[in-house]
Amino acid sequence: MMDANDPESTDSCSLTEEEVEPKLKYVRLSNDLKNILSEEAVSCIAVHSRFLCLGTHWGRIHMLDHQGNRVETLINLKQNPHILSVNKISVDSKGEHIATCSDDGMIIISGLYSDENNQKLNVGKGIKAVELDPMHHKSGSGRKFLIGDSKLVLYEKTFLKGLKSTVLSESEGIISAIRWNGQFIAWASALGVHVYDLNERCSLGLIKWEEPKEAKLTDFRCNLNWSNSTTLLIGWVDTIRICVIRKRNPVEVSTRNLPEYIVDPMSTFQTDFYVCGIAPLETHQLVVLGYAKERDLETNKALRPILCVLQYKASDYIEICTDSLSMRGYQEYKSDDYHLECLKEESQYFIVSPKDVVVASLYETDDRVQWLIEHGKFEQAMEVILKSGGKYSLITVARLYLDHLLNLQQYDEAARLCQRAFKNDKQLWEEEVYKFVKVKQLRSVSEYIPRSADCKLNPHVYEMVLYEYLQLDPDGFLRLIKEWQPGLYNTKAVINAINDHFNKKDASILLEALAILYSHDKEYDKALTMYLKLQHKDVFELIRSHNLYSVIKDTIVQLIELDSEKAISMLLEKDKIPVDDVVKELECREDYLYRYLDAYDKVDSSGKFHWKLVRLYATYEPSKLLSFLKRSNNYPIQEAFDICKQLLFYPEMVYLLGRMGNTREALSIIIHKLIDIQMAIDFCKEHDDMDLWNDLINESVDKPYIMTKLLDGIAGFINPELLVNKIIKGQDIPGLKNSLIKMLCGFSLQVSIQDGCNQILVSDYFDMHERLSKVQQRALTVSVEKTCGLCRRDIIVKDHLRTDVVVFNCRHLFHENCLPDKYSVEYCTVCKSRKT
Repeated sequence: MMDANDPESTDSCSLTEEEVEPKLKYVRLSNDLKNILSEEAVSCIAVHSRFLCLGTHWGRIHMLDHQGNRVETLINLKQNPHILSVNKISVDSKGEHIATCSDDGMIIISGLYSDENNQKLNVGKGIKAVELDPMHHKSGSGRKFLIGDSKLVLYEKTFLKGLKSTVLSESEGIISAIRWNGQFIAWASALGVHVYDLNERCSLGLIKWEEPKEAKLTDFRCNLNWSNSTTLLIGWVDTIRICVIRKRNPVEVSTRNLPEYIVDPMSTFQTDFYVCGIAPLETHQLVVLGYAKERDLETNKALRPILCVLQYKASDYIEICTDSLSMRGYQEYKSDDYHLECLKEESQYFIVSPKDVVVASLYETDDRVQWLIEHGKFEQAMEVILKSGGKYSLITVARLYLDHLLNLQQYDEAARLCQRAFKNDKQLWEEEVYKFVKVKQLRSVSEYIPRSADCKLNPHVYEMVLYEYLQLDPDGFLRLIKEWQPGLYNTKAVINAINDHFNKKDASILLEALAILYSHDKEYDKALTMYLKLQHKDVFELIRSHNLYSVIKDTIVQLIELDSEKAISMLLEKDKIPVDDVVKELECREDYLYRYLDAYDKVDSSGKFHWKLVRLYATYEPSKLLSFLKRSNNYPIQEAFDICKQLLFYPEMVYLLGRMGNTREALSIIIHKLIDIQMAIDFCKEHDDMDLWNDLINESVDKPYIMTKLLDGIAGFINPELLVNKIIKGQDIPGLKNSLIKMLCGFSLQVSIQDGCNQILVSDYFDMHERLSKVQQRALTVSVEKTCGLCRRDIIVKDHLRTDVVVFNCRHLFHENCLPDKYSVEYCTVCKSRKT
């Protein structure tokens, strides 16, 4: 079982310097392992998907499951396999055999479930590296294994169960590490890392390693691992190198006698720490166990080891996350005391120190969500849930996030979160909205509260929002009253709240809100009163929408004062408000009465109120009076004349006098008051009265400038001789000659036109008379269907006596015998038309 109660377990194993989302989570192994570590110190580890295999400095081998419990195998039943520290453990791919080596010179190969193929080999000197063939479990594979001392030696079982050894390569110093992967073997010597091809039995090359400046290369363990069948990971001292094994060009292989494969370094970079272990993670990502180069400034002891997730490039890397690990006793350890092994298929990483084993594994969805929540990264947590699911629900995280935002006083962001997370969930909204009530921030969420028919909350919720606005933001309160449907809340309750909190400062806002609410509550008379108090133009829409024409009689003046154009337009609507009522109400305001009747006259042709309009036009818009007098016959002329006379409206007086028949007085006004001779001439022409012309001529005799205009204008209306005879001999009349010439030319033209017209009339008369004679002389058709105008029998009858038919110009037909006096009848007895 994992030790969750250990104060140094789990969370204390991972101390992230910055709040960067970790890639890994950590658990310290406990159970039986705890007892083992209390007595012994771990020197090495091998991991398999089925078990862990620990080697100790006492030479013991312990088989455990992944929770730290002992596993009953043949290994655990034996005494110490070695008498000195175990340096390396290797496991075949199926986990049926393990190989161990020690400073006691012994190499032991043991079956976990059978001792049939066990081997024990004593080479007489300390061995640092041993490696089983991954296919060691397979019968017929030769049960191969490798050991490394001063050379790399391959051992395989012979037909007679003996061991055959083959030296694959001489080494430059002691071999410190070996990794077997298919046909390829990687191993480390004092100079660097070699790669060997078992199929071709040749070396693919040496990857030389740079000697550290202040130490020897052999002072550090080389860490080898295979990422896949052709990618080798190497971490040694403070340098990491990733190499890829690729095939050579076939032509190059055949012509130059070179191996089929070649090793290409694809990435090399240096770290800030010593590498204690290396393992693959994702594409171009590594998990690296590191040992700090620096020492503690106070104690001069070692710092905590670190586990880094790196993304490598050609000559550099990006540090994705770095965790400091609280391994037991870390202050006393060196870099080679730490080991890192991994189960790639399970993405688990085992970090080993002499007194501790910690398992790191990739953060799963729930782990990520929990970490993001703990570090206040709720947005990212919700994105992870939407993408990957998990045990956490979106609503759970959203509620925590909402509490977080409210604590930070980020109320607008909290409100938007509610809309995204709760959508149209009525229950959630009603539960969570009270959190905004507590902090008096319902205003922030009001925009997002659902109001649709399929998600309508309890009316109390909307009333709380309105109440908060009423207290803290009257403008916002009015906006919501206008936007929200009245069915969302209890209008009477809101009206009462306004009345309870009414204040003069916000009177106009609150009155408008009351008007809207009264309308919603169908108390239209109260709404109308509110709008009129406010002088608000929405009153017209209220009247039209709810047909309130019957109640506005006493408010007509107020409505016109508010907006005369809209009010008069409304008052003119057909069959809405009696005109007599409107006129009666406006008697006290003649200016409004004038506007109304002027507009009314444009839509009504009866002329009912024209008698009032004469005085109103004369008072408020005299320019319209004359045209009105000319187009209307529905006013008392004498009264209109008296008004115009009182106000000295001479053109209007001239017109009215003309209608009254007093044209001579009208002409006098034109001549003496208006002093407009052209108008006088036109007036005389219009009435064509000889007395008027005589008056005009008499008035102009002693006025030469008038005489000229008369000479120019009388042609065709009176005999010019009358005017010419009035000219006083010797009188100086400017332009007389031209006027006389013009007059004579005009008179001559008139005579010519008259002669021409007479000739045309005479010609037309004879033409028409001839056509009429021809028409009347033509034969008339008498059909069988016609009847006699007197006896009503068919006009054409078959009898032995001959019957004549008489036809008149009107087309009435008679039997000659039916006429009372057939010889003297000249006119039709029906229509008195002559006989043809």
